Amino acid sequence: MTDCQGDGSPDLTPMELYEKLNVQGEKVRGLKSEKADKPEIDAAVQLLLKLKVDYKRITGQDYKAGSPPTDIVVSNNNGPAVEEEDDQVDPWKVSTTSAKGVDYDKLIVRFGSSKIDQELIDRIGKVTGQTPHRFLRRGIVFSHRDMHQVLDAYESKKSFFLYTGRGPSSEAMHVGHLVPFIFTKWLQDVFDVPLVIQLTDDEKYLWKDLTQEECYRYAVENAKDIIACGFDVNKTFIFSDLDYLGTSPSFYRNVVKIQKHVTFNQVKGIFGFTDSDCIGKISFPAIQAAPSFSSSFPQIFNDRKDLQCLIPCAIDQDPYFRMTRDVAPRVGYPKPALLHSTFFPALQGAQTKMSASDPNSSIFLTDTSKQIKNKINKHAFSGGKDTVEEHRKHGGNPDVDVSFMYLTFFLEDDEQLEKIRQDYTSGALLTGELKKCLIETLQPMIADHQNRRKQVTDETIKQFMTPRKLDFNF
Repeated sequence: MTDCQGDGSPDLTPMELYEKLNVQGEKVRGLKSEKADKPEIDAAVQLLLKLKVDYKRITGQDYKAGSPPTDIVVSNNNGPAVEEEDDQVDPWKVSTTSAKGVDYDKLIVRFGSSKIDQELIDRIGKVTGQTPHRFLRRGIVFSHRDMHQVLDAYESKKSFFLYTGRGPSSEAMHVGHLVPFIFTKWLQDVFDVPLVIQLTDDEKYLWKDLTQEECYRYAVENAKDIIACGFDVNKTFIFSDLDYLGTSPSFYRNVVKIQKHVTFNQVKGIFGFTDSDCIGKISFPAIQAAPSFSSSFPQIFNDRKDLQCLIPCAIDQDPYFRMTRDVAPRVGYPKPALLHSTFFPALQGAQTKMSASDPNSSIFLTDTSKQIKNKINKHAFSGGKDTVEEHRKHGGNPDVDVSFMYLTFFLEDDEQLEKIRQDYTSGALLTGELKKCLIETLQPMIADHQNRRKQVTDETIKQFMTPRKLDFNF
């Protein structure tokens, strides 16, 4: 049975609806070729026609196989489609023309996720008995899929597990790479659940000009930084795809199940693959999807297939998991839930992409205190005025000031952060003084991280990356 039934598709994005049409079209062709009973064929055709009507209503375009919707966002009232503006967000490229960064409200509408509102934040605090993380309080984790469902299950004493990951494209990680792991660590602590962390060294081998040996070495080096975030070895399994896939039949079986239920047209529509892309790229999304299912880790979950997964990630990874959520009910697994975070800006501003090849684009976890100070003073984009006199008179703009943006991620005290915002906006706080606040916040944080990383031995890495039972009974 297809997953698309009932009264149409009011909650689907254009791309999700396009994917549903592809699936339903294949089903109709399959029924006809198998000479199925006429009532079954007629019902499938009627659903296909209804989906085409929904697609036309939402996108303003006629459905055509092999031609995914372009330049479309869904309007809130299901009225005429409107053109998407300059923000581009996908797993490989994030760009915007706004100094404030990506318009996340528009992105929520475009991706069809749900905004995290105060009611959900309060509920997380109530269920966990803990103050919600600053990323939730400040809108850094801003969007979700099915988080209320996770909380419902948790309140009913039903467990879930966490899954996040890292694409190891370089040996050194920057502070922005810590964001999902800082938040995931908090989630693991307050919910006390297992965590799996995927290192997609295979993906980097397919997309980058790197050898397999380099990709695996980067995965191990990145694992040291991840472990240094404070994860509990008894509750956390970290794995390299190049290492784990060859040793886990259960994981590979799930990869193949997913591959069988996703067509080439679908991955072209979701990820923009072309006929000239290698087949490794085309099949990779199934590998990133597989950890969403508990049966991929029988050593942890004792072959259970019914545990829901919660995935904290940046929203550019959402296309992978929209695909996963579409496939899940057709292979008999729960849909993963998601918590989406915003993007971490480059020092030069939210319009600029951070690059591991440009050491001045961000603060790296290997930087010394002196390097941190120099980078922020020289390269951090300012929202202040050109002269002290103008700044005192008119104030600065914290919404585009990178030093203030960084403080929203890493300064814990809400009252202190709000005072900085007010003082900067009024002109009482100068740009140099704001940068000094950031320097004094980051220097000890990164020094502490470096000290913890030094304590991560080869034996520690082996413990985290060895498939094993964790301290949970399933």
